[in-house]
Amino acid sequence: MEKSQELALSQMRKSVEKLGGFAENYGDPTLMRFLIARSMDTDKAAKMFVQWQKWRDALVPSGFIPDSEIQDELGAKKIYLQGLSKKGFPIMVVKGSKHFPSKDQPQFKKFIVHILDKTIASSFKGREIGDEKLVGILDLKDISYKNVDARALITGFQFLQAYYPERLARCYIVHMPRFFVSVWKMVSYFLEKATLEKIKIVINDEERRDFIQDIGEETLPE
Repeated sequence: MEKSQELALSQMRKSVEKLGGFAENYGDPTLMRFLIARSMDTDKAAKMFVQWQKWRDALVPSGFIPDSEIQDELGAKKIYLQGLSKKGFPIMVVKGSKHFPSKDQPQFKKFIVHILDKTIASSFKGREIGDEKLVGILDLKDISYKNVDARALITGFQFLQAYYPERLARCYIVHMPRFFVSVWKMVSYFLEKATLEKIKIVINDEERRDFIQDIGEETLPE
């Protein structure tokens, strides 16, 4: 680790304590994610970290979301894990055709946390390091207008930005129909530049080859 990074981590820990948070139980890789997300600005990173702790304590007081609290969302079977990418990142596949706008937003938000936590946890055995990442595949094959849910997409990506910084290695969107282009433009408006740069829409043969090369053909579902 570079001297400048060590200094930034030390300053961030002090800033976290001043803001009423606690960082002693977290390793450098975890704190570094927040620093990178805030361009190594220690004060902004500390503020983001403390906000994450408060959010986590409020939404996930027991440390995890039990299945019993998200039965409706789990029943749709719209998200599943699909092995590891070539770089060793767990792959989360989202089937857009199985999603319908939720009438219970608190449950949907818990569902997002549940899925992200499970995906990240699948990338390590034993103790979490703190810098684990994931790959997302949003499959829009066979979706219709009744499956469209811009609010859900915005919520999911904003959770990744605000509460899971630097966890997203890459997100691929496949089989995007024409009518969804306008929806995606609206969703993109709410996303940070750093997040948008990690999202790739697979359309032509070259993009498909890059997608398969990154994921691994043997790992992709048929």
